[in-house]
Amino acid sequence: MKRLELIGLDGLGEIRAGDSVGDLICNTCAQRQISLQDNDVLVVAQKIISKAEGRVRSVDGVTPSARAFELGRKLSKDPELVEIILGESRRIVRSGGRALIVETHHGFVCANAGVDQSNVGLKQVTLLPQDADRSARQLRSAIHQRTGKYPGLYCSEYR
Repeated sequence: MKRLELIGLDGLGEIRAGDSVGDLICNTCAQRQISLQDNDVLVVAQKIISKAEGRVRSVDGVTPSARAFELGRKLSKDPELVEIILGESRRIVRSGGRALIVETHHGFVCANAGVDQSNVGLKQVTLLPQDADRSARQLRSAIHQRTGKYPGLYCSEYR
């Protein structure tokens, strides 16, 4: 009998720069008596990878360009935030509403270059990992080292 089961893995705690997300996942699975298998698929939020990799930036101290001021006014966004978005962007695809749709340096097309203000400190943002594929390979390898299993891995918000 085939079966699909979704299990939310709460209790990872606050992720900080330098944390091993693989260890945190394995430890939490062990505490919850969840045994990872080769055919399991883990869905991991991009934000925890970014936080563990230190891809958190303070908006304070950012000097906005004239372009950031102009776009910020048009989009009702802080120009410092817009400057960070521009710094993470190869080009603007379009703008409107409150979002800049951009192509990132990675080649991803997404809103605001993946720069995210939610669930981080005041006046801080997370940036996308510099190499999402490498991050995913490292996470899968860390889980394999702990469990001997090769679960599938999907990191949300990368693409």
